[in-house]
Amino acid sequence: MKKVVDYRGVLLFLLLSFSGAWLVSLPLWISQKGLLHPFTGLVLLVMMAVPALAVLVVYMLNGGTEKTRLLGLGLGSKGWWRYWVFGWFIVPLFAIFAPFMSSAFGLYTLDVQDFSGFKELLASGKGGVDPDTVPVRLLVFGQLFSIFLSPVLNAVFVFGEEIGWRGYLLPRLLPLGQWPALLISGIVWGLWHSPVVLLGYNYPQHPVYGVFFMMILCVIFGVLFGWTRLATGSIWPAVIAHGALNGSAGVMYLFSKAGTTFDTAHAGITGWTGWILPVLWILILLVTRRLPVSDPPDERLLSFYSLQGPL
Repeated sequence: MKKVVDYRGVLLFLLLSFSGAWLVSLPLWISQKGLLHPFTGLVLLVMMAVPALAVLVVYMLNGGTEKTRLLGLGLGSKGWWRYWVFGWFIVPLFAIFAPFMSSAFGLYTLDVQDFSGFKELLASGKGGVDPDTVPVRLLVFGQLFSIFLSPVLNAVFVFGEEIGWRGYLLPRLLPLGQWPALLISGIVWGLWHSPVVLLGYNYPQHPVYGVFFMMILCVIFGVLFGWTRLATGSIWPAVIAHGALNGSAGVMYLFSKAGTTFDTAHAGITGWTGWILPVLWILILLVTRRLPVSDPPDERLLSFYSLQGPL
């Protein structure tokens, strides 16, 4: 039986996810304080839970006909641990090396000797630590170490997104083919951030064009996260990778030189110079024929259940 996309379920999921994101972020817009609103952190956390709530509603409206195995809540197929290693260690390294890539293109000024930019940030009181009482190099080491703890610390928050994007949406787009499914789900993921990106989130210098940059960022990492999902049949490697990526966001401030600025659209993991290494990883997957994934567990499940009925 031919597999088809359950467009009704997918469109309902997208409607709920996007409208929910805008609804949650509405206080930031109404107050005219934007990201300076005192509840911005809470808004972002609740917003991350919206895709999971959308999946739950779709399940409820389908009268329990949804197949939970398609959400990828298990550990996954044999060899799943390799993809956990990728998410836990390789993804943070993309972010850690991003400032050096940006510096190579002259778009970021490094200071890895005195860490003067980080020291300046701490002196302003934004870091919560007095640089005169604790050696700055020790603080930098602590920050780098904490990045590798972030997959665990952030897992509960990014789970809400991942069960939506890689748990629900990606498998249900597979009848279109792996590449269309990966690219479309990545574009959707990026556009979903629009309510806060338009306020300057991630791209404060480019609040409007930032939506486009965010979309590219999410397509690149959506392909990588989706690769782990398709290869294992589990969302957990993607949860780990997503948590690591979010936890690496501030690494640019560790290595910067005091008195300098940088454009996040060009420098760091959010900028095009920071995308070079993850794109190279994707190219390696293509050359080694690990992408598209051959005989992914999700496609076997789709064949078993058939998408003729509502999912």
